[in-house]
Amino acid sequence: MSTKHYSIMISAGEASSDMHAAHAINALRARGVQFDCFGMGADKLKAAGMELTLDCRELAVIGIVDVLINYPRFMRRLATLREALTQRQPDLLIIVDYPDFNLKLAETAKALGIPVLFYISPQIWAWRKKRINRIGSLVSHMAVLFPFEVDVYQQANIPVTYVGHPLVDDAKSDFTPVQAREQLGLPSHTTLVALLPGSRNGELKRNLPVMLETVATLNKQYPDMAFVVPVAPTLDSSTVDQYLNECPVQVSTVPAQSYDVMQAADAVLTASGTATLETAMLGTPMVVMYVVNPINYAIMKRLIQIDNIGLVNIVAGKRICEEFIQDKATATNLAAELEKCLFDLDYRQTMQTELKQVQHKMGEGGASEKVAGLISTLL
Repeated sequence: MSTKHYSIMISAGEASSDMHAAHAINALRARGVQFDCFGMGADKLKAAGMELTLDCRELAVIGIVDVLINYPRFMRRLATLREALTQRQPDLLIIVDYPDFNLKLAETAKALGIPVLFYISPQIWAWRKKRINRIGSLVSHMAVLFPFEVDVYQQANIPVTYVGHPLVDDAKSDFTPVQAREQLGLPSHTTLVALLPGSRNGELKRNLPVMLETVATLNKQYPDMAFVVPVAPTLDSSTVDQYLNECPVQVSTVPAQSYDVMQAADAVLTASGTATLETAMLGTPMVVMYVVNPINYAIMKRLIQIDNIGLVNIVAGKRICEEFIQDKATATNLAAELEKCLFDLDYRQTMQTELKQVQHKMGEGGASEKVAGLISTLL
């Protein structure tokens, strides 16, 4: 390995991207590559030694309407990153997920002749398929999480490597369910439901109130049932507390530690997103829900070309966990489905067996090391 010192810029737009990118650069450092890095991320990348040009928590919005409302703010943040990219001219730009924003940054890199690695593909196989042409014109190499994504990019003549999903290595708890409850200070002998409203404040605003109505519905029939929210580091914990204070039922919170919470819980009520795969890796039965701005929903309904939106169901290739989207995400529906997951033993067992199949489909692990290898090659 050459002793050259490299400069890398990273743009990670949300909590999971921040974590996956941090693991990849830690793996790169472990290979003995000398580099400094800067760009957009949050706590995990900062802890991995990245100089934060921008904190991605400032951009945590969801859906087309929220993006339009916040558009001037987005463009100011993009201008900040473009300026850093232009001034510092790194050897490589790594963009992680967050496609619409990150591809704009990739345009600047392309104009400057800086290679671009795109880690974690947008779901072009589900909607807005034509984006692949733009990706092909801007990106030097794709690092994808799922085997079926390779064909999509190969057919478009875009260099691609299947690295597997980083959650195979990351989504685990060091504790048994009993130990996890003890560690988190949660009741040991009662039924426990975890609530995962999402990692962005926009998601929190739309999903948590419905989840808390579900808690109130369940509490009427099961007064001893306990509830917990692991608060993602990208969320404002005072906002979470505000919602919980208005809930008639006590709901515990723990900072981050979502994997230990998933391990401790008997069932999970989760917003659609990466959390569905994380819950699957821990094998906990779940119910998937999602509420977005009504205009976003009307637009996305026309664009999405697949039957399921939960990643757990997409990886399974069929619906193994029920999804309650928009108007179907009611306290009555969610409470009834959680009851099935908790107390219908055949249903619960079948779901746990299907979740094991999903774990198998997620690959062998070692994604961060494979991405570090790709970075080395591109450098």
